[in-house]
Amino acid sequence: LVLRGMRTLSARLQMHERHALHLAHWLLGRPEVATVFCPALPSHPGHALWQRDCTGTNGLLSFELQPELSQQAAEQLIDRLALFGIGASWGGYESLAALADMSRARSLDDWQGRGAVVRLHVGLEDPVDLQNDLAQALASLAHIRTPF
Repeated sequence: LVLRGMRTLSARLQMHERHALHLAHWLLGRPEVATVFCPALPSHPGHALWQRDCTGTNGLLSFELQPELSQQAAEQLIDRLALFGIGASWGGYESLAALADMSRARSLDDWQGRGAVVRLHVGLEDPVDLQNDLAQALASLAHIRTPF
């Protein structure tokens, strides 16, 4: 099975990359999203390092919700997704979503005042379908704000 899977690995990884970049660019324009974490994006602080060391990317990316959206909002967003499974088993063909635990992020000195982070593994499904799924889940957050 491993040998059989290796024959299509390159084509599958290229598809993961295309689909993830499609969603990453789309997420950059969403008002609910504060930051998109994807080194393949020119706006990412690690982009130069990525360009130096990498020839492509994969289906992993994360995005930070606006700080006024609560952790509960991030959980609701994930619960509202219909095409994304819930989980952190990266590398399969299916798209997955999970909350990221930013308390363990070593490169981020202070996450105080920042928004919740959702981690995605973008699979082989049609990226427009995944975008529409994310759009409906993000739209459901319009009424949820962190009380000040």
